[in-house]
Amino acid sequence: MRKNFTDVDLNRSVGNLLRLGVILSVATSLVGFIKLFMEGFKMPKKYTSLDMGSSSEKVWGMFWNSLCKGEGMAIIQLGILLLIFTPLVRIIFALIGYLKEKDYVYVVISSIVLAIMAISFFTGYAH
Repeated sequence: MRKNFTDVDLNRSVGNLLRLGVILSVATSLVGFIKLFMEGFKMPKKYTSLDMGSSSEKVWGMFWNSLCKGEGMAIIQLGILLLIFTPLVRIIFALIGYLKEKDYVYVVISSIVLAIMAISFFTGYAH
């Protein structure tokens, strides 16, 4: 006989997902810090080399190139990205759970929150 999916199951699953996201983020960042210091990281003397006017494609391209090379700073940035995306995955996970529970009020609310986050992410608006 199949057990019904309850609120307790959903809360436990979402809690485990959040915990896993934070643990993965911390572990990834820790590996990045160790790698960074093994590379002999030094703080820059001048910050004029940091171009704030770079396009997002250039920034993402530099990030992926650094990550493919296994550079410590890029690994730390990956850990931060994992931490940022953990709540987003939580909303998606909860949305699926609410669909399983057939709790359509929370499905609509989660969908609205997910849409707001997607619009903010893709358009760059924070407020």
